[in-house]
Amino acid sequence: MAKGKYEYWLTPEGLLKIEGWARDGLTDEQIAVNIGIGYSTLQTWKSKYQDIQDTLKRGKEVIDRQVENALLKRALGYEYEEVKEKFEGNVMTERTVTKKEVIPDVTAQIFWLKNRKREAWADRQNIELSQPIDDSLKEMEAYFEQLKESGSGPPVE
Repeated sequence: MAKGKYEYWLTPEGLLKIEGWARDGLTDEQIAVNIGIGYSTLQTWKSKYQDIQDTLKRGKEVIDRQVENALLKRALGYEYEEVKEKFEGNVMTERTVTKKEVIPDVTAQIFWLKNRKREAWADRQNIELSQPIDDSLKEMEAYFEQLKESGSGPPVE
């Protein structure tokens, strides 16, 4: 790395470029390549220079919101108009507008719910036990031993 190279990236012009790359959806690794440094150097710059860290965060927030909005739109479904135009030479001879519908996407709905309403939709739920498992096992063993001794055996379904 050329000595003092970070200085350019702390200028308004350099920070604007970084923010634009982040807004365009580039990863930190890709931004580091664009700057001409290694990923680890960018991480060091982020910890040393608050302006670089804030700029990356600000740029990423915009694209994150756009993706969230697109995911929600896809989850709920939407309508749009498809426009077809026919030309003969430079003159438009026909224009057709067709209303189309994109049906709600179940996968997008599941993804949204599992992340936004995790407590109700997570694949794994936290279950609280009223007593430790070891105690429950001992109780079950004692119950089955008692049944065996009485000769009645466990209930058959």
